[in-house]
Amino acid sequence: MDERIESRIEELISQLTLDEKISMIHGNGLFRTGGVPRLGIPCLKTSDGPMGVRAEFEDDSWKNTGTTDDFVTYIPSNSAIASTWNQELAYQAGEVLGEEARGRGKDMILAPGINIMRSPLCGRNFEYMSEDPYLISEMAPALIEGIQSKDVSACVKHFACNNQETGRLKVDTDLSERALREIYLPGFYSAVKKGKSLSIMGAYNQLRGEFACESTYLLKEILRKEWNYDGVIVSDWGGVHHTKKAAESALDLDMSVSCDFDNYCMAEPLKKAVKAGEIKECFLDEKIRNVLRLMFRLHMLDGEERQAGSYNTFEHQRTVLDVAREAVILLKNEEGRLPIQKKGLKRIAVIGQNAEMVHSNGGGSAEIKALYEISPLMGIKKLLGGNTEVLYAKGYDIPSKEAFSDINWQESSLSEGLEAAEQKKELFEKNKKQEYESREQARIKKEALYEEAVKLAASVDEVIFVGGLNHDHDVEGKDRETMDLPYDQEHLIQGVLGANPNTVIVMVSGSPVTMTSFSEKAKAMVWSSYNGMQGGTALAEVLFGEVNPSGKLPVTIPKKLSDSPAHKNGTFGEEDHVFYKEGIFTGYRYYDTYQVEPLFAFGHGLSYTTFELGQMWVDKEEKEEDVAVGISILIKNTGDREGAEVIQIYVSDQQKDRGCPKKVLRAFEKVNLQAGEEKVVTFHLTKEAFSYYKEEKQMFAAEKGDYEILIGFASDDIKKIEKMTLGNDYYYRY
Repeated sequence: MDERIESRIEELISQLTLDEKISMIHGNGLFRTGGVPRLGIPCLKTSDGPMGVRAEFEDDSWKNTGTTDDFVTYIPSNSAIASTWNQELAYQAGEVLGEEARGRGKDMILAPGINIMRSPLCGRNFEYMSEDPYLISEMAPALIEGIQSKDVSACVKHFACNNQETGRLKVDTDLSERALREIYLPGFYSAVKKGKSLSIMGAYNQLRGEFACESTYLLKEILRKEWNYDGVIVSDWGGVHHTKKAAESALDLDMSVSCDFDNYCMAEPLKKAVKAGEIKECFLDEKIRNVLRLMFRLHMLDGEERQAGSYNTFEHQRTVLDVAREAVILLKNEEGRLPIQKKGLKRIAVIGQNAEMVHSNGGGSAEIKALYEISPLMGIKKLLGGNTEVLYAKGYDIPSKEAFSDINWQESSLSEGLEAAEQKKELFEKNKKQEYESREQARIKKEALYEEAVKLAASVDEVIFVGGLNHDHDVEGKDRETMDLPYDQEHLIQGVLGANPNTVIVMVSGSPVTMTSFSEKAKAMVWSSYNGMQGGTALAEVLFGEVNPSGKLPVTIPKKLSDSPAHKNGTFGEEDHVFYKEGIFTGYRYYDTYQVEPLFAFGHGLSYTTFELGQMWVDKEEKEEDVAVGISILIKNTGDREGAEVIQIYVSDQQKDRGCPKKVLRAFEKVNLQAGEEKVVTFHLTKEAFSYYKEEKQMFAAEKGDYEILIGFASDDIKKIEKMTLGNDYYYRY
């Protein structure tokens, strides 16, 4: 930062009163801090979220303003963006998000979310990117840079180890230091160092007995001291619990969901503590310093003209379609089942309620008011046009949340009179009868929907089943209880496949789901996370061959929940305390090392064309401070149409006593090639690619010994292996 600006910051701090300082470091509205008009310091305006700028709320109430000027572009979810494995598209998605945030008058967008997908059951997986810290470390910075190119601060979240929603406001997370450093921190390090995220959000959970938003270890020791971070640290909304602890921590902004702004921990309680001499005012000055520095970086105080931004432009809609196209993943394609041929297609059935669902308005803080959202059914219909009859059957029914009562009169009967208890009992019995009747009606309806879908499937030329999850299951504040598909979809899919074995199965979901009961029988399977306002368009284009799929799984899909390392070896979903017993063996690191076969592997994704890896060259130069490994490899499109493939480079440490996974992703590049075209792609690896965290030294170590460099198209699809030896030891800290 320019010395003149730092000098100006100190000048402003010297003029601020205690009341003014307090107003600048806590929420004075649900999504804003206080400003100081007399000194020209504006309030800092924030907004959720990762999939678009959230609807406008009243300043002091969780009530939408109700106007029609806050509809926005619905951007593919972070899990969808990660599925592209394309940093340029991540940057472009960030540009859209940043420009729309500025267009709505915001200074900070609370995105991206980059917590590790530790378990398939986490309710917020759809908001996150991957199970793999390296993939996150490459995709998140690009997204952040795109956001911040529009004079808006990204706010990467949630720092750190926020990997479940159960007990999310209090759960105490514990794990080894090696796991923390190798798995759960690298994405954040890359976000602030490579992506230069101007702000970062603390997490709700505790880490080793300390609330993350007040943590000395996370915020002060690691973020401020080790990483030299001088950006703004924001609490999650309601993540601060103790005035003194928060005030003396490295946290800068205390935000919450309550409209009682004066009673936030860093509001009146802090003011009283400072006046009483219990907390030094210099702690406040440091927080103000960081806030003002952010404002200068966003051109809020330096007099430079700030970008105005815009939202709902045609350019934004085209960009999110580009992202959505590359986010669709072809999981399986036996007998060339896909793409479906449009020519001569007279009747096609689309089955499954997710075909007509829109998802932009759900999920918790990720919800937005999308200007529009193309559902899969609409995408298919508008692509095929009027020459093909598209017939739709729900197949299953998503019940209303208000369908059943869960009144329990016994809970309050002891504190009420007998008469009140009897009245409560009568009400309970009445609701119980209504619930039984409702369930019976639901059973009859389910059978009718099933029969309708199976009958339709048997009568048409082609069938597309669209199922998966929705934001009743992929949602903030709640984890799933099981990996199983809801609404008895597995039974329905088996029935539809029995009626028409050529049925194409499409899953729309932000988390892995159980598919073993039908995955072998299905000839073609497609996966999509919540893919933005053009998701239905992109899906239809892939299904009918107008777009060649190139998405890759950013997470392993296990055969069953008990195969997941968080559930087989660790703990997940406990309210008070979880211990990550699986350590560094998350995701494919576990499946590959312990030879647990997944249903679909990390990095998997097929194409309508084929690719081959040819000649490979590896050069190594060891220097005193680092090692430089150059890898060049020839890739050729051997099919008959244009397509894109992701070259994935993994490194395997052959020294078993170091306890490393079988292989770890260390580089990748997406390559687009015309039919018959070939290209040499070059990668550069340094000591980081060969390192692990050595706890006894409290350092990362790339130590002498034998390694293998593995190159392929997925973690279970390795095409080339090159042996290599390091002759020196390299130790380093971030």
